[in-house]
Amino acid sequence: MKKIKKILIANRGEIALRVILTAREMGIKTVTLYTDEEKSLPHSTAGDESFCLGSGALKDTYLNQQKIIDIAKACGADAIHPGYGFLSEKASFARLVGDSGLIFIGPTPESIDLMGDKKRSKIKIQQLGVPSIPGYHGDNQEVIHLISEAHKIGFPVLIKASAGGGGKGMRIVEIESEFQAALEGAKRESLNAFGDDTVLLEKYITSPRHIEIQVMSDQHGNHFHLFERECSIQRRYQKIVEESPSPAVTTELRARMTEAAIKITSGINYVGAGTIELILDTDGKFYFLEMNTRLQVEHPVTEMVTGLDLVQLQILVAQGEKLPFKQDEIKQKGHAIEVRLYAEDPDNDFLPSIGQIKKIGKTSLRHTRLDCGYVDGNEVSISFDPMLAKLISWGENRNMAADKLDLALNEVVFLGVKTNRDYLKRILGLSEYREGLTFTHFVKTYEEKLKPKKKSQEDRALAIAAAIFNGKTNGQKTSLGSSLAATENLDVWNGLMGFRNI
Repeated sequence: MKKIKKILIANRGEIALRVILTAREMGIKTVTLYTDEEKSLPHSTAGDESFCLGSGALKDTYLNQQKIIDIAKACGADAIHPGYGFLSEKASFARLVGDSGLIFIGPTPESIDLMGDKKRSKIKIQQLGVPSIPGYHGDNQEVIHLISEAHKIGFPVLIKASAGGGGKGMRIVEIESEFQAALEGAKRESLNAFGDDTVLLEKYITSPRHIEIQVMSDQHGNHFHLFERECSIQRRYQKIVEESPSPAVTTELRARMTEAAIKITSGINYVGAGTIELILDTDGKFYFLEMNTRLQVEHPVTEMVTGLDLVQLQILVAQGEKLPFKQDEIKQKGHAIEVRLYAEDPDNDFLPSIGQIKKIGKTSLRHTRLDCGYVDGNEVSISFDPMLAKLISWGENRNMAADKLDLALNEVVFLGVKTNRDYLKRILGLSEYREGLTFTHFVKTYEEKLKPKKKSQEDRALAIAAAIFNGKTNGQKTSLGSSLAATENLDVWNGLMGFRNI
């Protein structure tokens, strides 16, 4: 057993800050990385040491495996935490870290390889006796053969890139006449994104829920689950709202799902944190979708309902320690909901937003948490993911958590940049959300209801007053006309409304 003394974080933004928080509490030093354009971002100076990756494309910075290894060795780090995204699910990087005499805070390269290949993972899952979606995962990629297999499965079918995720290389095909064009598009996108145009076919379930089981395993053969999260509310296969527990999962169903998850982790000798993603049908049947061999963006939801620090557990496992609990000691208490705040305009086809953040609001409510990678004055560019922050709330039940999150969103403003904040509030306010009707087509189904409502004259007057007040406090001259103009910008409007209680 080797105690980790210094961790290099091969990531950026809020996840880098999150790892630093736990490492500091464990007495472990941290090293952060940043690019030339990130010198003012908080993660660039938050660690005990920091190194600049220079500038250029991602392949030259956060995806430059050898450069990161060289920095780790030069600064005397004995472990690397990959965060999520970037190199977190690259088996070649995990292998290089180990071959360089460093500890990779994550699963083995073999597990990453296996579960990162959708075709091989489905075969393995079937061998373990875990239900998977009916489909075709064969080597024959000829169009005629794939159409034949689609008929065997039954339309609608889902074409998926075998080598990737995140919605890339994915197409829904309702009828045979649409199949060839969809296949060509999926293969082209898959080749561009992953360097591999192999696809698989799956039965498309029309009203599914996306349920994932958080798992954690140590190097001593102990495998645990930390209950489920529901992540059904998505846009273009990207999650927007995550929560635990799922309003659709009963005690009996939860037992079957978590049992299947443990069957997978024990069956592949998994080590570390991971997520078993499942599709839940309206008839109560569930199917394996994929496994994410890393810490998830939405891990705070699980931390809020279990009281466990998942990053700490990752580090303990990487050090070779046994996980300090038994399965029946892990409890799911209350309800937690997370929303992702993006720099985008939901009311203009979700176009990305850039600019300087003038002011970031803070939540004052108990049992709320803001994981953010920015501070006042930072610039938002299109160089990286548009996620600005994650806001999480906990309550004794689902409605209490949703009410608290809605209130917290009033406080957490990003003045100067358009965000999806008001859009998130609309989701939380929908009766269908409150009733738990959270299927993966939620955003599309309730598209009209999620459009902005016109503001009343009273609200406009309050916004104008707030704009004038804000201008004065910043030493600026603010005219009535410019304030009126500002209120026509939906997100500036929402930001100004955050000053109502001043």
